[in-house]
Parts: sequence; structure tokens; C-alpha cells
Amino acid sequence: MSGIQMSGIQGKTIAITGASSGIGEAAARLLAERGAHVVLGARRTERLESIAAAIREGGGKAEIHPLDVTRREQVEAFVQFAVQRTGRIDVLVNNAGVMPLSLVEHLKVDEWDRTIDVNIKGVLYGIAAALPFMKKQGAGQFVNISSVAGLVVVPAAAVYCASKFAVRALSEGLRQEIGRDIRVTLVSPGATESELAESISDPEMKQRVIQDYRREILPAAAVARAIAFAIEQPGDVDVNEIVVRPTAQGY
Repeated sequence: MSGIQMSGIQGKTIAITGASSGIGEAAARLLAERGAHVVLGARRTERLESIAAAIREGGGKAEIHPLDVTRREQVEAFVQFAVQRTGRIDVLVNNAGVMPLSLVEHLKVDEWDRTIDVNIKGVLYGIAAALPFMKKQGAGQFVNISSVAGLVVVPAAAVYCASKFAVRALSEGLRQEIGRDIRVTLVSPGATESELAESISDPEMKQRVIQDYRREILPAAAVARAIAFAIEQPGDVDVNEIVVRPTAQGY
């Protein structure tokens, strides 16, 4: 299959970071249901095993591998594991992310570092690990999960927004550089059911996000369908960017 960009989802090896909950979990379940061999990575391996077991019980193919995307060697091992198990890697979904919102004046520098390490460097590490295999195959696809926060900036989200603007810039730059054989898709969800709010350390801010910003939210399955749509296109079609919001979301 070297040099061939397979159409559809059936038979593809799809590796997903941050697959233990939220969008990552929903994508894993849907893509496996549609015939992909999914490889799930996250720090919570017990949760991963539970998801993989459910996929296998339903007749799907799933593997797990422990993964902290802030550790480059772990990202490399994750991608190598996917290739060793299936012979190739067709899609890498760079989904792992954190959202520790806070006002800049509160100077939560450790949280800024964590945001940069996970949301930006984690994506870069994924690209660095998978790109050589995709180039050798002559085909592949990166699906990078950004956010509407990569399109607009709101108070208390300056650093988070900056990280998602960066993912958008990286995705477009990567597309321009390697787009002849390898596809690049950016998916930017609006408010979506997930555990992102759990990374907010300020109790008042966490409550505000849960009550106000997330009053109208997308089910994670809706974002999973957007990911599947981009993957299932024919090899000569590259869906570069998808923005998917709750209908009631205003920004």
C-alpha cells in the first residue's frame, strides 16, 4: 500500500492522543465502529483499557499505549507502537489538550508552561514522530484538534487562545509544506462536553466556565463525526479546516 492514500476509514490505522475521555474517546469509538484499527494514547491507561475492551467487544480493533504528550520520547514510542502493530500509520489525531483558564495578571506561570507543553509542543512532537513514517508510505493525514479559541480571544483565556492560534498556524504551515501527499486537517470545536474544565485551578473561574460558557455544549460525538468526515474523503480531497459549534454559541 506504499504511496497510496486510502479512501474511507475502513482498514486505516488511526492513532489518537488524549483518547481516555471527551473528543478522543468519542473519536476512537466512532472510527473503530467504521472499520479503523485505532491506537489509543493517554496517561490513564486503566481508562484506555476499558475503552479498548468495549471496542473489541463490539467487533472493532483497538490497541492502547501509555502516553504523556509532553514527553517527546513517549510520543515517538506511541507512534512506533502503532506502526509495529499494524505496519503503518494512516492518521494521527493530535487531540490531547488542557485549558487552565486564568487572568494573565494572576501570573499562573506553571499553568502557562503546562498549556504550551501539552497544546503546542505535544502537537509538534506528534508531527515529528509520525511524519517520517507517512513520508515513507507516501501518504498519511494529521488531524489537529484546535478550538474556536484559535479564532477569537476572550478574557481569562489569553494563554489558552494563544496555544490554539499556534495549532492553527502550525497546521496551515504544515499543509503548505507537505500537502502534496499528506493531508492536514484542523478541527476547531466550540464548547464541547469534555474534562477540560478540570484543569482550571481557580474555583470561581471553573464554576463560571461550567455554568456560563458551557451552558450549551456539543456532545463529543459531534466532533468525532467531523473528524470522521475529514478522514473518509477520497485521497485527493483534503478538508483543511472544520469549525463546529453548538448552534446557540455566540462566539
